[in-house]
This record gives sequence, structure tokens and C-alpha cells, in this order.
Amino acid sequence: MNYATIKKVDTSNGTGIRTSLFVSGCRHACKGCFNKDIWNFKSGKPFTEETIETIISLLSRDYTKGLSLLGGEPLDPKNQEWIYRLVVACREQLPTKNIWCYSGYTYEYITQEMYPKLPYTKAILSLVDVLVDGKYIEDLRDLRLQFRGSANQRVIDLRKTEQTGQIMWALGEEEQQKYIPYYNLKDLKKKREKTHYRIFNQNGISPQFDAYSNGLIKW
Repeated sequence: MNYATIKKVDTSNGTGIRTSLFVSGCRHACKGCFNKDIWNFKSGKPFTEETIETIISLLSRDYTKGLSLLGGEPLDPKNQEWIYRLVVACREQLPTKNIWCYSGYTYEYITQEMYPKLPYTKAILSLVDVLVDGKYIEDLRDLRLQFRGSANQRVIDLRKTEQTGQIMWALGEEEQQKYIPYYNLKDLKKKREKTHYRIFNQNGISPQFDAYSNGLIKW
């Protein structure tokens, strides 16, 4: 795995002051992505054990609340082994720090499709506290949203979601009300602020927006 940068002090990608890792490599190719330069898996620098040590050192600061994983796509199969090693090290050495992970995959797709096929996915999510899921959709961009770019994305409390069997938000009711679970491409431009748009099917999976699920890319 390669990475683009480590943001030592970050207040935009999770609660409190955080250290954020931006990994290289992403297949989602979201229109309007602000990190287009790191879609290439070969961009940036190699991620090593020394990189993990650097991140642990940054997280050890008293004022740093936790780690945020972004990209790029942290949960791309090519990146998962090193992401797993990193979150294990964080949990073992700094158990009081929380971990947020941003992914273009939905929670439903991760748990239903990736869990059975990939060796590290379930273990990673078992160590992550909050998942911000879903692709960035430029037409649903909303500057009022906390810690995410478009209204289709959710900020999921993973432990509460596992306990209850339903999606539980890590943010308050006000943020949850801004979520748009359905997305209709035809009506989007006409009723952007007033209509709920269909993008996901009943299982929360969106094959038309996922190269893995429509078979364009093999595991």
C-alpha cells in the first residue's frame, strides 16, 4: 500500500483533533472528488512499519482524540492488509483513541459482499469505531453536513449498529435528518432540496455505482 499524506492535526474528518491518514488508490472515481490525484495506487510513498510508528507517535499526543482513515479508499482490497496492521497497532498501544474510517462502499455492501470474500474486512471494522460510508455524489454536495461531503453518506456508530442490527448514527438527530437515502437521477436537478432520491436498493447496495458488484473488477 502507498499513502499520499499524513495530516498531523485534522479537525475536518471526525470529532476532536485527529491524525488523518490518506491512503493511495481508489476505483470509485467519484465526480468532483477533491483527492483525484491519489486515485492511482502507485502514487505517494510506500506505507511501512515505520509509517505505523510515526502515526502511533502522533496519536500519543494528549490532545489527539483519534485516527481517521481516508483516501483514496482505505477498504480497497489492495489496501486492507496494511490498514488492518495499523488499526491493530492503534488498538494494542492506544486503546483509548477512537478510529474513523471513510469508505465509498456502503455498510451493507461491506458486510454482505466483502466480509465473505476478503480476509481482513471484518477484522478491520471490528476495530473501527465509526464508518462514514458511501460514495461522494457531487449533486448531493451539502456544505452544511458534518464530517462528510454529500447527503447520501452516513456517519455510522459501528458498535451500536452491531448491537441493534440496524444503522445507528454516531452524530445527533439534526445530522441524521440531512441524510438522503434515495436518489433519483432523473429528478435530482429539479427537486434537489425537497425530494428524497433513490440511489440504493432495499439492501442499501448500489451496483450501478460499484465496480466490484457489477463485475467490472475481480476480487
